[in-house]
Amino acid sequence: MIEFSKFEKTAGISFNDKNLLKQAFTHRSYVNENKTLSFAHNERLEFLGDAVLELIVTEYLYSKYPTATEGDLTSYRSALVNANTLSKVARDLNINEYLLLSKGEAKDEGRARIYILANTIEAIIGAIFLDQGYGITKDFISRILFHLIEKIIENKTWLDSKSYFQEMAQEYTGITPSYKTIKEEGPDHDKHFTIGVYLEKEFVIAGEGSSKQEAEQDAARKALEVKGWLQ
Repeated sequence: MIEFSKFEKTAGISFNDKNLLKQAFTHRSYVNENKTLSFAHNERLEFLGDAVLELIVTEYLYSKYPTATEGDLTSYRSALVNANTLSKVARDLNINEYLLLSKGEAKDEGRARIYILANTIEAIIGAIFLDQGYGITKDFISRILFHLIEKIIENKTWLDSKSYFQEMAQEYTGITPSYKTIKEEGPDHDKHFTIGVYLEKEFVIAGEGSSKQEAEQDAARKALEVKGWLQ
């Protein structure tokens, strides 16, 4: 039996609607495997939470960095709310302990779990917003996420990795990088891509993501590290 009250203590939030909290942790696969459930999966909450998260992060960055350009602020935000960052936050909150997944999904601890964790964080944010309102939601996001921005800027993980890798590749090798899809899997609503980045015939490294654009960015970010081109 999953004790969602334990998560409430970790989050510092007592839900008025306990079913809303349970729904936030419910993956589509669990609902498909348990047809008699009286509640839905978390995708609508994820949709809402994504928008709330973007607004609160945007407001925070706008205030914190008054001289940053629109482009830099957009890049900061993308780095702060991407799947890799949110999945790490989810692990810090022990989200795996509360997930309601199908038996098949529960066995998969690979890359797909990163996206499930990130999406669950967004669903939780949506649930908190509905149950507690904007102020409590903002406080929750500030506690779990905002402390990461300094490290993101210091490590330059906010950069548009594709553009930066192309700039470095042309500077050091005179070659423009190319990207090729290595693998595409999953249903239409939950696609997963593996894309390789190449310098002419040299395979540098592969990246992964829920879209081709995200996988290319992941590949470029890893390539910058492999080549030692992060300055």
